Amino acid sequence: MPPRKKEYGIKQASGSLVHFRPSVSATTVRRHSAVVPSVLTFAVIVASGGLLLLIEKGMLNSVQTPPPRADGKKVETRPRHIDAAVDVESQIVQEIRNRTIRSMCGQKNMPHSLWSLSPLQRKTLLQHILVNDEHRFLYCYVPKVACSNWKRVLKVLSGALANIDVKVKMDHRADLVFLSDFPPEEIRHRLRHYFKFMFVREPMARLLSAYRNKFGEIKAYQRKYGADIIRRYRKGYAKDKKIAGNDVTFTEFVRYLLDEDPERMNEHWMPIYNLCQPCAIEYDFIGSYERLESDAAYVLERVGVPQHVRFPERQTWYKPVTKETLHYYLCTVPQKFLKELMPKYILDFSLFGYPLPNTTTEYCRH
Repeated sequence: MPPRKKEYGIKQASGSLVHFRPSVSATTVRRHSAVVPSVLTFAVIVASGGLLLLIEKGMLNSVQTPPPRADGKKVETRPRHIDAAVDVESQIVQEIRNRTIRSMCGQKNMPHSLWSLSPLQRKTLLQHILVNDEHRFLYCYVPKVACSNWKRVLKVLSGALANIDVKVKMDHRADLVFLSDFPPEEIRHRLRHYFKFMFVREPMARLLSAYRNKFGEIKAYQRKYGADIIRRYRKGYAKDKKIAGNDVTFTEFVRYLLDEDPERMNEHWMPIYNLCQPCAIEYDFIGSYERLESDAAYVLERVGVPQHVRFPERQTWYKPVTKETLHYYLCTVPQKFLKELMPKYILDFSLFGYPLPNTTTEYCRH
């Protein structure tokens, strides 16, 4: 087994502002004040997790709290059919992300733009940003965060698909335009003038979704990754050449992630931060998988797609990662491995407003 890397490969990037949704009136806030304590509570938890990284990296020097709306730009209006309570909570989450990203990405040791990234970082990023010139938007796709459905929407907009309900196997490269397809000047133009968005998901739920899908259903992944993981981490199998790779345990998968360089991981479990570089790119909106329906509706209205283009519903065969399912899988992994794993995904937790998972012995007994 190769020695475990001590550097987690989390490369920092530069100042970014996430535009949150329209501010709400005092009356509306009072009416839906019940959502505020829970959101602020998890914000405190997230902040404590993020502080670990800030202290470790020496990033707390000269940190100043940014103003809530530093750019003074007009914020677009949300669709009116969204439930008001959900809308208030979404606005609070966006503001928390706004402040967190500005604070962490504004440090001097962070790259300040796409061109400040390393060649490998820049290549990964440009290969994950999809372009629609007609509606002038850029979408950074994150595997296991509804990216297949977003790609389906882009294909409908380009005319490659008649509608989102067409039953066809998704080709993740064909009929799509990537930012990496353009020369530097055209990349700069689109980054400067297009609406830029991405979607995020609770980091451990995303990992579990990738694990169950790739090692439970996809033979190509079982052969390429599963067999290697079993040889490396299961006693007595190091020289076995007949391994199918279809019974990788979640603990074995976690141990594999510990020995991987985040910048060279497969995209399905590469940290969201490394895929989309939210410090180097000033995203106008960061949506959440947990609020997918309302956030997707906002984006579609914001970019002005035709009324008949809607975000696809989840497939009937989709197996959701419930809180109970995630609890079960995380509690099967020795705590020491989970503690070692957290630093690799700490920016996904802290930047995007997700609390660190509770995997204490007491919690796992329930």
